[in-house]
Amino acid sequence: MPLQIRVATDADWPAIWPFFHDIIAARETYTYDPELTYEQAEAMWMVTAPRSRVTVAVDADGTVLGTANMYPNRPGPGAHVSSASFMVSPEARGRGVGRLLCEDMIAWSGREGFRSIQFNAVVETNEPAVHLWQALGFRIAGTVPEAFEHAKLGYVGLHVMYRPLV
Repeated sequence: MPLQIRVATDADWPAIWPFFHDIIAARETYTYDPELTYEQAEAMWMVTAPRSRVTVAVDADGTVLGTANMYPNRPGPGAHVSSASFMVSPEARGRGVGRLLCEDMIAWSGREGFRSIQFNAVVETNEPAVHLWQALGFRIAGTVPEAFEHAKLGYVGLHVMYRPLV
């Protein structure tokens, strides 16, 4: 059965937390504090601010396979640029979950009237994500050398990635 993207509810957080926690604890792809508690992570991920949205990708039986949150990249004069973060359960990788979540976020950003999308911190060694974002029209605007301390590789760069919408 095809995957479905829907708006997340508070009831989805217990299914998101296990893979969210494992991903940040690995310290390979996200700049989030690996010591975030369940409550801190929920408050950070499950955004409720204006022009923000949290989604989940679910399979036919409703199992949460991935999630995205999206929001204005900056307030005020920077609020015309959206941003987002994505998490995919390790068991669901390679099934198109990340692509589907990002395609949905691109469409949402356009409907919300954003002019472009900016990803602020894409770990340069996260090749699957970098390649996917490039395939979806993002380009690397620049790389901050040694801005991320990777658990296995030491200091590596963080890409700023950008995609115009208009």
